[in-house]
Amino acid sequence: MATMNVTHDVNLYSVIHPLDDAPEQKCSTEGLGRIAMTRAVRLSLGALRGYLILMALMLAYHVVDLAGLMHRAH
Repeated sequence: MATMNVTHDVNLYSVIHPLDDAPEQKCSTEGLGRIAMTRAVRLSLGALRGYLILMALMLAYHVVDLAGLMHRAH
């Protein structure tokens, strides 16, 4: 049976916790301006905003109903 010579490249990495690491230079957002969006993106973001507002209102209604603050006539 033939034998193979296998060599392993060993890379040693040291793990440093972010609190112990040197602070990084943060990105500056000054002077960026508004993001250019297409009409489709603007409409889909508006639909998403409307959906989230509707879901929040439905959740608030359900919580108020569960709390017994709404009186229904049966």
